[in-house]
Amino acid sequence: MDDLWSITTLLLQVWFSVMIGLIMIPAMFGLSLGVTSVYIQILVKILEWATLRIQRGHRDRPTLPVPSISRGEFALSDSFYFYRKGLESIVDDQVTQRFSSEELVSWNLLTRTNHNFHYISLRLTIIWGLGVIIRYCVLFPLRITLAIIGISWLVIGTTLVGFLPNRRVKNWLSELVHLMCYRICARGLSATIQYHNKNNKPQKGGICVANHTSPIDIVILANDGCYAMVGQSHSGLMGVIQRSMVRSCPHVWFERSEMRDRHAVTSRLRAHVAAKRNLPILIFPEGTCINNTSVMMFKKGSFEIGGTIYPVAIKYDPRFGDAFWNSAKYNMVSYLLRMMTSWAIVVNVWYLPPMTRQEGEDATKFANRVKSAIAHQGGLLDMVAVVNENLFSTGLPG
Repeated sequence: MDDLWSITTLLLQVWFSVMIGLIMIPAMFGLSLGVTSVYIQILVKILEWATLRIQRGHRDRPTLPVPSISRGEFALSDSFYFYRKGLESIVDDQVTQRFSSEELVSWNLLTRTNHNFHYISLRLTIIWGLGVIIRYCVLFPLRITLAIIGISWLVIGTTLVGFLPNRRVKNWLSELVHLMCYRICARGLSATIQYHNKNNKPQKGGICVANHTSPIDIVILANDGCYAMVGQSHSGLMGVIQRSMVRSCPHVWFERSEMRDRHAVTSRLRAHVAAKRNLPILIFPEGTCINNTSVMMFKKGSFEIGGTIYPVAIKYDPRFGDAFWNSAKYNMVSYLLRMMTSWAIVVNVWYLPPMTRQEGEDATKFANRVKSAIAHQGGLLDMVAVVNENLFSTGLPG
């Protein structure tokens, strides 16, 4: 029994030493040892091989049966085929598709995405089994440990910084604590983030607006700079985190009753932007998560505040894991478990040139102009423009 305890203690010491020395400390200072990059390169090779195996299997499969009416005959059962296709076209329209997971070109060896790829060879099954062991027995414990450490340090660090007087040292320490914690949390997701055009990063006193795919969008953006968060006040663990964060940094939390008062929200945000030393506000104008293929309508409230808008486009690579949060299907805990058992989070972030409201331009037109710029840069569909174009082509009023 003593030997077993000694071995367990030794393994835990090695585990935490590796985690702290090779992951946490480099993450806190924004450094990378290149381990994640090598891991991603290996994943790419494996997924490319899996794609070839699946394509080879599809070639050997018989073609799907077609309705007998295409051969000049008619059977009563053919009506069910056309009935099903008609319903699919009605339900699965262009807008509805944006609230379901993005379809993959090929299987990424995750069971949750194996809806359209039914052929699995023996070799693929073996690779899939090894992947399950690695993701659930190695990566998941590591990621959950890093997440707990990152969140705990965020609560403790911001609370301690909050006791300091409001001076430059407090602001500097607050930004340092936030950056360190978000970087640890990003490593807890095996996040590989490529930032483009850093010269356009949001500046203090500005408003950062971005397309919204996932709650982890905040972690992705805050990994490269500090922002003032905007949102509703919560209770429980989230409330503890919010109250600790606001001690050291002027985040903007609203009570539920205030959220219904549009003028009160606008006034508080306008007051924050007016103080040019405040961190840029981070806002997701869509108001909900969209599935990484498109941008939906931007609510105009964010564009009525005034000040400079700093657009940011976020695009995830779906091969390594589906970052989209379908809140109608998964609660937050289930979603985070899916994220922590995915292969990795690979994402590109583009900082666009700052934009201001033009003379004679109302808030709605300004919001659409910013949205179009984000969609174009991120390779995303501008759904409002697509719908309007379809209405125009059919002669219906837009």
